[in-house]
Amino acid sequence: MFAPHTLETAPEGSRATMAAMADAGGGVVPDAVAQLAASPELLTGFLDMTARFDQCTLEPIAREVVIMTVAVHNDCHICIAMHAGKLRKLGAAPQLAAALREKRALDDERLEAIRAFTLEVMATAGAVDAQALEAFSAHGYTERNALEVVLGVGTYTISTFANRLVRAV
Repeated sequence: MFAPHTLETAPEGSRATMAAMADAGGGVVPDAVAQLAASPELLTGFLDMTARFDQCTLEPIAREVVIMTVAVHNDCHICIAMHAGKLRKLGAAPQLAAALREKRALDDERLEAIRAFTLEVMATAGAVDAQALEAFSAHGYTERNALEVVLGVGTYTISTFANRLVRAV
């Protein structure tokens, strides 16, 4: 079940996305994309949400903290590996990815605030209390940033659940 699709075997709605990914990836479609292509709605929906999250006002490393927190929480090994690599490309210290993988508090107080807030959003299904919002805000984050964390949690919950379902590696 969930065999990787090719451009020829994928549903019509996934083919343009797969072709674009192949062009961007030196002719190779990532295996997870090839598996998720079974649902054009999921594949294009996730990529659209990813693009929106990438455009939000959170700094790139803060976005990756949100993503890694969701990936570790949901035990998505492919996501953890991919986003640890992205943290490296962004110039983050290797200790950051290690702490996130090990569910440890982060040395950087601002990044720890977003990690803690992300965990609280997931634990409460968004019903974050005033104290957690105040702690988040105390580190310079805004109401907009709080909603952007929700966008990141939603986007990467889709990704982690789908990747685990298809057993992406």
